[in-house]
This record gives sequence, structure tokens and C-alpha cells, in this order.
Amino acid sequence: MKKKIVILGLCTLMVCSCGKTIPKLENGSEAIVSFENGQKISVDDLYNDLKNNFALESLINLVDKKILEDKYKDNLSSAEEYAASTMKSLEENYGENLLAAIQTYTSYSTVEAYKNYVYISQLQSQAVEDYAKKQVTEKEMKEYYEKNIHGDVLVNHILVTPNVKDDATTEEKTNAENEAKEKINTIIAKLKESENKKEAFTNLAKEYSEDASTKEDGGSLGYINDGTLSSSYDEIVKKAFELKDGEFSTEVITTELGYHVIFREASKEKASFEDVQDTIREKIADDLLAKDATLSIKAMQDLRKEYGMDIVDSEIQSQYAKYIQNALAQAQEQQKSTK
Repeated sequence: MKKKIVILGLCTLMVCSCGKTIPKLENGSEAIVSFENGQKISVDDLYNDLKNNFALESLINLVDKKILEDKYKDNLSSAEEYAASTMKSLEENYGENLLAAIQTYTSYSTVEAYKNYVYISQLQSQAVEDYAKKQVTEKEMKEYYEKNIHGDVLVNHILVTPNVKDDATTEEKTNAENEAKEKINTIIAKLKESENKKEAFTNLAKEYSEDASTKEDGGSLGYINDGTLSSSYDEIVKKAFELKDGEFSTEVITTELGYHVIFREASKEKASFEDVQDTIREKIADDLLAKDATLSIKAMQDLRKEYGMDIVDSEIQSQYAKYIQNALAQAQEQQKSTK
């Protein structure tokens, strides 16, 4: 169903049979449409029809916009800039067909409505992130610190790449890979036999390594840590943390670059918990969001409660409760289907 925004005009209040006050137009129950045969459509008729079909969706949009713009008043300009940038990119891609694309691929009927959606979504993202961070406990952060935070380590590596041609057969590729692995194992054997591991590694790197940028420097990657190098080196970083200073890897390390042996030369003290706790909280929160699809729904639900949102119309309140229940159930099902 496409989103529709209906402006009803200035509202006053009336008391419904349930004892709660609900919005009503200034002209009360006077007709807003009349026919020659004397039939009429009243304001109440229109209100009830809108309430049954579109009110909840429109109301949630209005509520969330009001709350988010107050909660993140310091972030409004960046959200507006993001929305403008997004629309500019879409305009460059679709040109004069932008409106048609929005109407085809989204539930919005105007360019401005979609831009407002992008703007609000950016603020919602901040709310969801903040909610996820609130779920992270001190115990979880300290456990993460002990297990995953390390001091920088000084690492050297030797890289051997399989000599595979573009038109190589499967058998030729396998033989080339096995040959490269065997060369790494030969290097490891030489290191085991050496008395001065650092000196031996430096010489072996100059002789065997196919990383032209480091081989003449003994294969030095410098001091590294999580995120220091590209993701291609993740397996090397992981293995380096398992070694002690002065140790080398005794099994072939495989990456998308080829096959490696590494030598951990030295290490530094890791940062204090106080210095990295914000980073840890963000990391754990990101993991929570990736694992739990319901958090985005719970985040906005929590924020509405924080602002004391009270839907005074009992029927719309009932619709809202069912909407939350269904949204959570759907998110849980989607989460299961992706596992």
C-alpha cells in the first residue's frame, strides 16, 4: 500500500464513548460533502475512514519525526545533507524518470515524500545505534577487551604465490598451489633449524618472498593491529596475535594473496580499557544489530515510550499494539530465514 499524507485541517478535541479525547475538526460533525439527493458525508465519516485505512501509518511517521527532530536536534543538518546527497545521486541516475522510479520501486508517490523518508531514516539510524549501545553491558565490554583487544605487534612475512596462468586447468592450478605450499613448508623447516630466528627470517624473506614491497626489508609489515592493513591480511593479523615475541608460524597461512609464513618480532602494551571502551561498545552494538533484526523496531518503540507517547484514540492504540507485535514477529522470521 502506498503511503498517503492527508491534511485534515485544524483540530479541536471531542470526548469519545471510551472516555478518552480524540482529534476532531473545528466544524464538528458538519458535512464536508453534500449531494443533490440530500445525502451527506460528515467529518466523522471521513475521520473514521482514514482511521481504519491510513491513520496509523501517517501517525507513526508524524510521531517519529517530531521525536527524532527533538532528540537529535544537533544532527538535523547532517541528516538533511544526507537526504539531499541521496536525492542528487538518484537524479543523476534516473534523470527525468526519477518520480516514476520512486513510484515503481518504493511506496512513495512524490519525490519530496521519498526525500523526507531518507531524512527521517537517517535520524532513525542514529536512534537504533544508540539503543543497541544501551543494550551492551559492562561485563560484555570487559570480556571483549580481554579477548579481542591487543597491543600493536611488529610482524614480518614471507609471501609465496602460486604460479598459475589465466588459462590453467584445474589440475595445473592445484599443482601450482601445492608447489607454493611446499615452498612455505621448506622455509618453515629452515627456520626451525636456525639458531638466530630473526636473522634467518630476514635472509629467507630476501631469498623467497614475492612481496616486492617488503622482501628487501626482511618482509617487515611494521607494527600492525586489527584494521591496520587491508582485509587481505586479516588471517595474518589473527595468527600474529596467537604468537609470542620471537616466534614464527609453523603452519602455512593462506590468504587471497597467496601463502605466508610470519615472524612476530616485538609487541607493545595494549591500550587501557578506558581508552577503548567507546570503540568496544560500538563494535558489540554493531554485532547485536547484525544478529537481531528486532532491535530497530524495539529502538523506536523505546524512544516513543521515553517521550511519553499516548495514543488517546483506543482503536488506533489497538492498531499500534498489533503493528508492533506483527513487526517483531516478521523481523524474527526474516532473521531465521537468513541463518
